[in-house]
Amino acid sequence: MSANNSDQAILLIHCPDKIGLITVITQFIGQNAGNIVDLDEHVDAHNEMFFCRICWELEGFLIPREAIGRAFEESIGSKYQMTWKLHFSDQVPKMALMVSKSTHCLYDILSRQISPDWEFEISCIISNHRSSEHIAQQFGIPFHHFEVNRSNKEEVEEQQKTLFDQYEVDFVVLARYMQILSADFIKKYPNQIINIHHSFLPAFPGAKPYHQAFERGVKIIGATSHYVTEDLDAGPIIEQDVVKISHKDSVADLIRKGQDLEKIVLSRAIWAHINRKVLCLDNKTVVFD
Repeated sequence: MSANNSDQAILLIHCPDKIGLITVITQFIGQNAGNIVDLDEHVDAHNEMFFCRICWELEGFLIPREAIGRAFEESIGSKYQMTWKLHFSDQVPKMALMVSKSTHCLYDILSRQISPDWEFEISCIISNHRSSEHIAQQFGIPFHHFEVNRSNKEEVEEQQKTLFDQYEVDFVVLARYMQILSADFIKKYPNQIINIHHSFLPAFPGAKPYHQAFERGVKIIGATSHYVTEDLDAGPIIEQDVVKISHKDSVADLIRKGQDLEKIVLSRAIWAHINRKVLCLDNKTVVFD
């Protein structure tokens, strides 16, 4: 949101690259009395694809907000084969949090929700353990426990999807949720499920990555936040970072430093997502500044 707190339209676009795309997009906004407050673009020269994020103030804009998408598609979108999404800054994204036993990411996200700088709503917390129920109660957030095993996995996921529909959930964050989601579950929320992986993918996937890193004597460890796809731990990467370690660090030190890094990387990914700064194409992302 802009400094004067005016409502804004946020448009994310990707399409085949052509000369003059910035001009036609800005002319559409300018000719309708829109005041552009932010514009960022990127051209993937290898694949000849154009990416853009543009924001403008809605105050004084000549097209009613409910008609902007149709007007854009008719005048520009279809002509230039654009794939686009329109958002509005006053629409607060609703998150569902899924967690197992580890709570470091859960606490971090909960603390950010109460910060005035972060505009999102946690609609519910889902867990396959009851150990986080008291945390949800402390923050006044609905908590739902689901026992998950091989025989009831499909049934449980159907219940969870129904619950998310009731809460009108926009996106899901796996805050160390140690269950593999089914393909049907993932398809319902394309590029809307954010995971934090406790290693610098693709290095050290699977169980006990910090133990693997310790055995290899690595000098850095990392964390990766990505959108979930059917290809396990191989979805489009939103954010990554690393922290230096040394021969003096024990496995416990690696875990402590790694968990701190997980919180930071996951929060950056969530920030980019809720501020509509991420564009996905194939299995890669463009994350605008």
